[in-house]
Amino acid sequence: MRILTAALIVAANTAGANPVGITKDMMSVEVETAQGVVEISRVQDNDAVIEGDFARIARPCPSFCIQPMIPADGVTPIGELELLSFLNDPDIVVIDGRVRPDYQTGAIPGAINVPYTEAADRLGELGCEPDFDGWICDGEDVKSVALYCNGPWCGQSPAAARRMIEAGFPAEKIYYYRAGMQGWRMLGLTVAAPVD
Repeated sequence: MRILTAALIVAANTAGANPVGITKDMMSVEVETAQGVVEISRVQDNDAVIEGDFARIARPCPSFCIQPMIPADGVTPIGELELLSFLNDPDIVVIDGRVRPDYQTGAIPGAINVPYTEAADRLGELGCEPDFDGWICDGEDVKSVALYCNGPWCGQSPAAARRMIEAGFPAEKIYYYRAGMQGWRMLGLTVAAPVD
């Protein structure tokens, strides 16, 4: 009985003690944001669980319908590791495509908020030039974008991608992080307080 009790005490003392890396060789990533450098890492509590709205898995469809991996022809789906590298790439803008109330709940550090309802009107911020029929987005200064929203059931960033393409933005310059904030939070990655 004493051996079992001692083993349980040791197990209890080591619970939550194993380091949680992004990959086996990467514990964190530093990202330059408008507010300064932010270190993105995973929650180090091995007993952590996802809570709140992002833990809800059974929202009614419509409007919470599962989104396709590729929201429009030519758009490239990405995962967390690609998104992390994009956060430090000056040629790629990471865009939180959610409406402002959703954005206010927390965002991926370094992302800028361009609500999906405004995406087609703000292409000038990505290097496009206005035209009578939309935008001209074929110059060397046109940046690529990585879009995300609330998760696989959220249609905000897919709608942003489609609207951007209709306005003249090249689909091959759009990356889509379908897991969104639900996937980001599920993995225990750093969430930033949004900036107005």
